[in-house]
Amino acid sequence: MVQITQRAALPLEFLPPRFQPGLLRLTHGLLPVVFRLRLWPWLPAGIHDFVLQDGEKLARLYQQFQQGENRLILAFRHGEVDDPLALGYLLSRGLPEVADRQGIPLQKPLHVHGVYDRGMTLWAGDWLGRFLAGLGAIPIRRGKRRDLQGMRTVRRYGRSGQFPLAIAPEGATHGHSQRVSPLEPGVAQVGFWCAEDCAKAGQPQPVWIVPLGIQYRYPHPPWPRIHRLVRDLERSCGLPVGSPLALSPGHHPPIPPLSGDPWVQNLWPRLLAVADRLLSHGEAFYGRYFPQGWAPCEPDPQAPLQEQLMQRLAHLQDRALTLAEQYFGLGSEGTVIDRCRRMEEASWQDIYREDLPPLGHLSPVEQRGMADWLAQSAALHSHPMRLVESLVAVTGDYIPSQPTPERFGEMALLLFDVSERIRGRKMPARPRLGWRQGVLTVGDPMNVSDRLGDYQRNRAAAKAAIAQLTADLQSALESLIQP
Repeated sequence: MVQITQRAALPLEFLPPRFQPGLLRLTHGLLPVVFRLRLWPWLPAGIHDFVLQDGEKLARLYQQFQQGENRLILAFRHGEVDDPLALGYLLSRGLPEVADRQGIPLQKPLHVHGVYDRGMTLWAGDWLGRFLAGLGAIPIRRGKRRDLQGMRTVRRYGRSGQFPLAIAPEGATHGHSQRVSPLEPGVAQVGFWCAEDCAKAGQPQPVWIVPLGIQYRYPHPPWPRIHRLVRDLERSCGLPVGSPLALSPGHHPPIPPLSGDPWVQNLWPRLLAVADRLLSHGEAFYGRYFPQGWAPCEPDPQAPLQEQLMQRLAHLQDRALTLAEQYFGLGSEGTVIDRCRRMEEASWQDIYREDLPPLGHLSPVEQRGMADWLAQSAALHSHPMRLVESLVAVTGDYIPSQPTPERFGEMALLLFDVSERIRGRKMPARPRLGWRQGVLTVGDPMNVSDRLGDYQRNRAAAKAAIAQLTADLQSALESLIQP
C-alpha cells in the first residue's frame, strides 16, 4: 500500500556551495571503508576495487587546468547510485597514481564542483545538502524552466571555479551500467557558456568536455543470489516459483531461448514472466479504475515476448503519465524524461510552497490543513512518475544481446524496485548480489571552443550546435562501454 504522509513545506532554498578542505580530506580518508561496506545495509557486498583506464588523458588536462591553460568539464556516466563513489576513487587515488607514474605534477587536492539534483536531499535528508555544499557541489532544479540561481552558479563556476565541473549528462540513474540513456543538453549548454565567457573576457583558454565511462563487473558471477532475487520476485507477484510458463492470461507468445550458461537458460524466461505479471497488474489497475480513454495495448502477436513487453510498457508508461499530467494541468509534449521532469517540478510547486506566508502563521484548519491536503495529493499523483522514471532505460534487447550476470542482476534489481515502490516502500533496501569491481574509462576530450562560432551565429544555429555536441557526447560515452 502506498503511504503518502507529505505535508506542505517551506520553499526549496538554494544551497550555495561552500567548499571545506577539511571535509574533503575526511571524505577521501573514509572512502576505502565506504567502498567495502556501502554504509547501509551493513553487508560485505560492496565495491571491491576500481580500475582506471586511459587516465593519463585526464591527468594532463587537469594539470593544464591547474596552470590556468584550460577550463574543464567532466561528463560522467551515472547509471548507478554508486557512481559518486567511483568519482571519489578517481580523484583521491586513481588520478594521483596515474600522475605519479607518468611524472605529471598535480597539486592536491584533486577535486571537482559536482552538479547535483536538488531533489536528492528530499529523499536522503538535509544532511546530504550540507555535506554536498561543504564539498563545493552545486544544486539545480531539473524540471524548472528558469532555475536562474542554480544555472548562474554553474556558469560562474564553469568560468572561474577553483576546480573543474562534473556533470552527469544522463540526468538521473537508470540502473544500466552497460547502456547510456538519452542525454540531456545541459552539459553542452554549460560548455558553450563557459567557452563564450572565456572569449568575452579575452582568455585564450580552450574548454574541454571529457567523457568518463563508469560501469561495474562481478569478478565472481553471483548467479545463486540472482536466482534468490528472482524467486522472491515471483512470490511477490503471485507466480509459482521457478515456473517460466506461468504467464498472465491472454499473453502467451513464444519465449525465445537464450543459449549459454544453464543459469541463463533458467532465469531468462522467469524474468520475462515476472515482467509480464507486473505489466498485467498495471494494465488491470488502469483499465478498471481509470477506464476513460484507456485502450489496451495490442502488440504484434508474432513478435518475441520481450518485444511485446516493451510495447506494453511504453503504452502503460504513457497512460500513467497522461493521467498525472491531467491532474497537474500539464501537456504531454516531449520525451518520457521531459514529461517526468515537468511533473516533478509541478508537484514540488504544490508541496514546497512559495505562494504562502510562513507555515507557522497559517491557521491550523483553514489554511494549514488545506495546504497539507494539496501536498499529499501532489505527492500521490507524482508517484506513478517515479515508477516510469525507474524504467526509462529498460529495453527488450538488453539481456538477449549480451546475457551476462551483470545485466541479469541489473534487470532483476529494476523489477525489485518497481515491486517495492508499488508496495509503498519509499526507499527500498536493494539486495546486495556480491562484490563488484568498478571500471572507469576516460574518453577522448572534446574541444567546445572550436565549435563556438557555430553556436554564436544565431539562435537556430545555437540550438543545432547544442544538439550536435550532445549527440557527439552520447556517441563518445557509448563507445566507452565494455562487454
